[in-house]
Amino acid sequence: METFERLREQLMLDEWPNVYFFKFIVPSDSEKIARVTALFDNHSELTLRPSKNQKYTSVSIKVVMLDVDSILSVYRKASEINGVISL
Repeated sequence: METFERLREQLMLDEWPNVYFFKFIVPSDSEKIARVTALFDNHSELTLRPSKNQKYTSVSIKVVMLDVDSILSVYRKASEINGVISL
C-alpha cells in the first residue's frame, strides 16, 4: 500500500528502537477492541477512551518498538480488522 510506503519513509528518519505512539478509532465492540489491544504486549501503555455517543472507542498505545518493520506490521494487522481506523 502506498500509505505504508510513505509512513516507512517518515519512520526511517528516526532512530530505532524508540517509543512509538499508535492511535486507532475502533467501533465500540468488545471483540474488535480486544483484537486491537492484542496486537501489543503487556509492556505497552494502553488508554481506552469512548466517544461521546459510545459508538467508537479511541485506543491509544505507547510502546517501545524495535524497528520500522515492526510498526508497519502492527498497522497491517490492524487494517484487517473491519471498521478500525488508524491515525
